[in-house]
Amino acid sequence: MADDEQPAGAADERRRKLARLRERGDVAFPTRFDEREEIATLHERFDGLEAGAEAPGAHRVAGRVMSRREHGKLAFLTIKDGSGHLQLFASLEALGAEAYERLLDVDIGDFVGAEGTVLKTRRGELSLRPTAWQFLSKALRPLPEKFHGLTDVETRYRRRYLDTIVNDSSRAVFVKRARIIAAIRDFLDERGFVEVETPILQPLYGGAMARPFVTHHNELKRDLYLRIAVELYLKRCIIGGLDRVYEIGRNFRNEGVSFKHNPEFTMLETYEAYVDYNYVMTMVEALVGTAALAVGGLTTSFRGHEIDLRPPWPRITMRQAILDATGIDIAAAELREVSGLHNAIKARGLEATVPLEPTWGMQVDELFSVTVEPHLIQPVFITEYPLELSPFAKKTPHDPRFVERFEGFIGGMESSNAFSELNDADDQRERFVAQLAAFAAGDEEAHQLDEDFLEAMEHGMPPTGGMGMGIDRLIMVLTDSASIRDVILFPQLRG
Repeated sequence: MADDEQPAGAADERRRKLARLRERGDVAFPTRFDEREEIATLHERFDGLEAGAEAPGAHRVAGRVMSRREHGKLAFLTIKDGSGHLQLFASLEALGAEAYERLLDVDIGDFVGAEGTVLKTRRGELSLRPTAWQFLSKALRPLPEKFHGLTDVETRYRRRYLDTIVNDSSRAVFVKRARIIAAIRDFLDERGFVEVETPILQPLYGGAMARPFVTHHNELKRDLYLRIAVELYLKRCIIGGLDRVYEIGRNFRNEGVSFKHNPEFTMLETYEAYVDYNYVMTMVEALVGTAALAVGGLTTSFRGHEIDLRPPWPRITMRQAILDATGIDIAAAELREVSGLHNAIKARGLEATVPLEPTWGMQVDELFSVTVEPHLIQPVFITEYPLELSPFAKKTPHDPRFVERFEGFIGGMESSNAFSELNDADDQRERFVAQLAAFAAGDEEAHQLDEDFLEAMEHGMPPTGGMGMGIDRLIMVLTDSASIRDVILFPQLRG
């Protein structure tokens, strides 16, 4: 039976029970249950009880019924709230015949509230012996089979509410996600950054090289784009005198899906005036460490690897990384044209795994992605990217074909991307024009020319270090989650 399939007649029987409940005059869906204690609080206070002991006083708990069994004049129900599980040790003697009989009509998935005394059973399980109880909500559909849980991956993603009900490990991921994001915010706030909000619907998409989603605004009579990045708006803030800004929010890219790609994802972008990308590297190390400490420590497991997040992380140029992996020196004079790079790839027998690309920059990126990136398991910064791939970064002083850009890698994935931001408006215009030529040649991910941003830049922009970080990928690493869809509550799926 599939995880989401109901046994024949199960829903009808639950509705019959709901009708009987109402016929008795019970309130099936009351509005509140006052003076409730969280289950975790009871565990903190009373887990130290000796087996067979009972604590003084009455306590009130509430939660969803996750299991139940009967044994003569006793009934054992496990309930679950947002903080944990607790057994209800119900007896005919303590409840009385009428309340006990009503309790036997409870289904798995129903919500109940109970009041009684806390005890440790002879087997050492903390329990509550109810002296009174009430329905709080009737579940009209059964949960997935309790012993096997929700195992079908597609169902887990499509019906996340079932996943977080029956799989405590899934729920824990999203609790950790919230803590990680809170820690990141605290880290940046303490450093004097100002959190801002920029448009999600944009008249011109920009700030990254990706295909956008497009929509139409009826009143304005114009097409708008879901943002692919927030970079150009945050730079406007820097130009406007906000020296440290950041935004955590959703971006949207009309691209394929994989274990590390989702069309809708959460991104952190930061911009700080008067610093360069070297400064940003040290900030990224500290930020990731702060996020890791919020949910564990500076070492973590991910995809079977032990990851050590302690700084400093190695800094390796892209040229050196490719040279070490393939023996190809992309900076060599004979490889400065794409044809020479193609010849070098073929000479080393790599053309079967490294697709041949039409431009030098794209070919360097493909060579790196195939031969280097999957092996970057421990944290590392790869620096000095091709100019062609980096329209917003300053050129390196020693070679104008490369720019002051780094990408941080953890677990074989890019996790952050940063530049010494270009602040020369004329140079920026030339980069935009080059990107337009690439777009006309068929590169659907090439950047668009943004005249409004250029006008803002012409008013003067200070030296700036900017950074983007994929929050979902960071959370994957810190929670040992195999897929980005495991850390997004409601991921996009095929129809």
